[in-house]
Amino acid sequence: MPEGMDPLGARSQFVDIQTLPTWQQLEDDGEHIPRDLSDSLLSQQFFPSPFPFRPDINCKIILFTGDVALLNCTAITNTSNELLNDKNPVSERIHQLAGPELKDELFKLKGVVSRAGCRTGEAKHTKGFNLAARFIIHTVGPKYKAKYRTAAESSLYSCYRNILQLATEQSMASVGLSVVTTAKRGYPLEDATHIAFRTVRRFLEKHGSSIEAVVFAVSETEEAVYRKLLPLYYPRSEEEERVCLPLVPADIGNSEGEPVVPERQIRIAEKPGSLEDDSEEDNLESDLDQVGNHAFARMEGDVDKQRKLILQGHMSEAAMQKQHQRNYNRWLCRARAEDLSDIAALKALYQTGMDKCGRTVMVVVGRNIPVTLIDLEKALLYFIHVMDHIAVKEYVMVYFHTLTGEHNHLDTEFLKNLHDIVDAKFKKNLKAFYFVHPTFRSKVSTWFFTTFSVSGMKDKVRYLDNLQQLFTCIRPEQIDIPPFVLEYDARVNGCSQSSGL
Repeated sequence: MPEGMDPLGARSQFVDIQTLPTWQQLEDDGEHIPRDLSDSLLSQQFFPSPFPFRPDINCKIILFTGDVALLNCTAITNTSNELLNDKNPVSERIHQLAGPELKDELFKLKGVVSRAGCRTGEAKHTKGFNLAARFIIHTVGPKYKAKYRTAAESSLYSCYRNILQLATEQSMASVGLSVVTTAKRGYPLEDATHIAFRTVRRFLEKHGSSIEAVVFAVSETEEAVYRKLLPLYYPRSEEEERVCLPLVPADIGNSEGEPVVPERQIRIAEKPGSLEDDSEEDNLESDLDQVGNHAFARMEGDVDKQRKLILQGHMSEAAMQKQHQRNYNRWLCRARAEDLSDIAALKALYQTGMDKCGRTVMVVVGRNIPVTLIDLEKALLYFIHVMDHIAVKEYVMVYFHTLTGEHNHLDTEFLKNLHDIVDAKFKKNLKAFYFVHPTFRSKVSTWFFTTFSVSGMKDKVRYLDNLQQLFTCIRPEQIDIPPFVLEYDARVNGCSQSSGL
């Protein structure tokens, strides 16, 4: 028998998740609730639970006590280190069953991405090879230190969020989630489980329509904690929801389950003895604190007011930068808190693969932006929400102007205000803006906009008349192109231009 081949019938060890009971099907045994608490609370009234009874979500949740490597999910998760060579029971078992090809692919992944195959909080995927799972999603959990608890919480949230985001982007119907926080990384199991459950719950609520099953794969020592905390986030009845509500922790993160970091109020006075300076800055902070329902109407005024203060000598450049950062952070907090599903449904902005330099590719589809029908303030919030974590490292944007009509053109003032309000990292890390299928009029408008309205953009714009030019920068398999764009390019430029697909 060739080395690495499984003996006949060995695949029978794999576990068909279709045979496992869902969380909704498991009966409530009440063991997770202290009896005195349960008896005394049944008749009391409480505020609505932040995690109400949702049988449609519960039917997607499976608690499995056993080896995650045996699950026949579309993807299973491997918890590792940044070099993707960690020695822990979960990872070693996955490597054992997947075969030597996995080690070879991880070595190639490290060479393509960077010296570090996967940073803390990120998620990368490979093939499953000899596993029943088609894919393996690799992630790196944080090392826990009490004094850096906030950072650890944010990183752990990112692990689970990025796993599910990747699964959605790659159309993975089911995911087997191992416990990301290994014992040697020191993260308290119960604290980590709270973050895992609330992150998965919020993702399924907002973005999980394509995910059919999430399997929490645990060991026997971890099962008790998971079984105790699951009802808090996935109550199986209205009664269980009511009884568990007092046990839900006060800290449940934002609307995505992400840990909320209290904003630090930093005061910078260029002349501490000047009451006039303090008064001006107080007034400005008061204005910005009111970012809310009418913020879009005022944002240009906010920026102009800051500029005027600089010209008048009332604010230093450093103070301006701090104020701009606080302003952006308020927009970001609001973007994370609001329901932006209607804007997301337009599919006008989305992340795809990598360009040939290994940079993230973001796509904008002009035809999908009904400017006269949408709330432009929500569009701005959605852009910030999607782009904030993308812009922390180098990225490129592809704008498909294909078949874009007058009703799809964003106003120049909107684009200028957007440019002024976003964080500096957006501008610094944008390395190229590919303008596909431009018209003569759009070229002229873009030239005026990048020359007179914004700085630093003109040299980043590249006009591409056909998809073949785009494929010299981004491989066809690395970008999701709308069908109408492909059809238009084939009709106008000939089938050969799109043959790379």
